[in-house]
Amino acid sequence: MTDNNLNTNFLDTRVATYKAVVGLVPGFGSILSEIVGAIIPDQRMDRLVKYIKILDEKVQQIDSEFLEIVRTNEAVIDLIEEGFVQASRSLTNERREYISNLVCNGISDEVKNISDSKYVLKLLGELNEQEVIWLRSFLDPTIGGDQEFRRKHENVLEPIKAYIGVDDSILEQKDIQESYKLHLERLGLVQSIYRVDSKTKLPKFNNRGVPEISYRLITPLGKLMLKRIGLLDSTNL
Repeated sequence: MTDNNLNTNFLDTRVATYKAVVGLVPGFGSILSEIVGAIIPDQRMDRLVKYIKILDEKVQQIDSEFLEIVRTNEAVIDLIEEGFVQASRSLTNERREYISNLVCNGISDEVKNISDSKYVLKLLGELNEQEVIWLRSFLDPTIGGDQEFRRKHENVLEPIKAYIGVDDSILEQKDIQESYKLHLERLGLVQSIYRVDSKTKLPKFNNRGVPEISYRLITPLGKLMLKRIGLLDSTNL
């Protein structure tokens, strides 16, 4: 039997197991089948297989009383559907972990917060892997802060410096790196703190007429995302 057949058979079995674990209503299996069979192209099946493995392990840790929510709450079903769609596009196990953490947090959360999980999941869908790393780095933006995390991701977090005569490719990389931070700010996940002139008490501007940024801070929404995707715990607070 080929690997593709094994993966497909495993996916079918895993969906059935997942249904049994969370106590889904009979009609819910058809929803998952529609997502897997119609919305998700065949070449993305292997990504779903890996995602369902992770999701199944996490769901089994949820109290059975909370899982009863799935039977009657369409918002939870909608959250799970969105998780499947995003997982089918994920290229790394880290991203699949983020998605499964978000979905499981939504399932086990109070009903009024399920929509929050769906909103945060949508926001996550707008971020690439590098932007998630940058968001996490703003938990401790001080010099020398969170050294272990920064060493692990220095290939992403190392500032790209521009100087006279630098190659255009370096300038492009620098602009892309800055665009990641600006994107996080536009989404409300981080906030810029601007330099202020000590005499005039007005913002300082650089030679391009742009306000100078002193540093950036993660916002409550940014912390909520990190918490829901599993990158923030009590040791980070």
